[in-house]
Amino acid sequence: MDIQNITEEKSVSQKPAQKKVNGVSIDNLPDLLTVAEVADLLRVSKLTIKRWGKRGKLPAIRINARGDRRYRKEAVLWLLGIQGE
Repeated sequence: MDIQNITEEKSVSQKPAQKKVNGVSIDNLPDLLTVAEVADLLRVSKLTIKRWGKRGKLPAIRINARGDRRYRKEAVLWLLGIQGE
């Protein structure tokens, strides 16, 4: 077996690379993210995420009677400069 065949076999057996941001695979993210998930992904505090929502930088969706915040995956990816698929 020569070197070219070994290289071709390795490239065929490898899985396609998953897109990762700060160690988190963006392919596996849910459509709606919590404040904590967004803060971890963007590496900022939870309070910063809430402030961005109030200022309109990252619009929040309010759910349930308590008014918990959720953020669309597309909006978070846009903020990161990643185009949604």
